[in-house]
Amino acid sequence: MTLVIQSGWNGLTDPDAVSYVAAVEAADGEELEHGVAKAINDFVLGCKNDGIWDAIKASCILAGARTLSGALVPLVGTAPTNYNFVAGDYNRETGLVGDGSTKYLSSNRNNNDDPQNNKHVAVTITDAATNVSYYFGDSSLSGSTFGLNLSPTRVRFRLNSSATNDVYPSASVTGLLGFARSNSGNVTARAEGTNISVVDSSASPTSGGLDIFAAGGGAPSNARLAFYSIGESLDLALLDTRVSNLITAIGGAI
Repeated sequence: MTLVIQSGWNGLTDPDAVSYVAAVEAADGEELEHGVAKAINDFVLGCKNDGIWDAIKASCILAGARTLSGALVPLVGTAPTNYNFVAGDYNRETGLVGDGSTKYLSSNRNNNDDPQNNKHVAVTITDAATNVSYYFGDSSLSGSTFGLNLSPTRVRFRLNSSATNDVYPSASVTGLLGFARSNSGNVTARAEGTNISVVDSSASPTSGGLDIFAAGGGAPSNARLAFYSIGESLDLALLDTRVSNLITAIGGAI
C-alpha cells in the first residue's frame, strides 16, 4: 500500500493554516518544507491565541512560498493584483522588493471597508525604502490612509484622518510599521519595535483602494516587504511579535 500525504498537511493543526498552505502549494506546484508550513501554522494559531486574528481582513505573507504566485496567495481576504512584479523580485526569506517606479500591489480592499474608528494597516519591512515613496496608501485626500517614507528617519502617515502626522524612528525603518485606530481621537503608530500614541482626530474614510508599495498607484517604493495586513484595530505589538517570529522561522527552515 502506498501512503499518500495530501498537499497542505505537513503536520498542521489549524484549519485556516491548512487551507492557506494547500493554496500556496497549489500555486507553487510543490509542497513547502515542513518548517515553513509549521511556521505558518504557529503564526495563525498565535494570532488566534492573542485575539488579533479576526481583525485581519486582508493579508499576504510575502515570504515562504516557493514562487511569486505562491507569495501572492492571500492569507486572509482577496488576492492582491500584481502590477509589474516578476519572479526575480521575490526572495523566499526576505520578501518582495519594489523598483521605486512601476511596481506595486493593489490589495483589492477599499479604505472604507473597515469602520472609521476601528482600523489598522501594517507592513513588515526587511529593506527600508531609500526613495520618497509610499509603503501603502489610497490617496492624500481628507479621510485617507497612507504610510509615506520621507527620509531614512521619518515616516508620515494618515489613518482615516484629515491631518498628516510624522513618526521618527531611531534608524531606517525596518520590521513592522503599522498604525491602528480604535477611537476618534488617537492613533497608535508602531515603528522600530516601539508604540507611539498620536493625538489625531478621525475623518470619514475615503473610498479609494489601498495599495501596497504605493498609494493610488503613485510614488511606488523601492522597499522590500515580507508581510502586509489590513483590517480592524488590533494590538500592533502582538502582531509585530508574531510576524517577526514567522519571518525568522521561515528563514531558519529554508
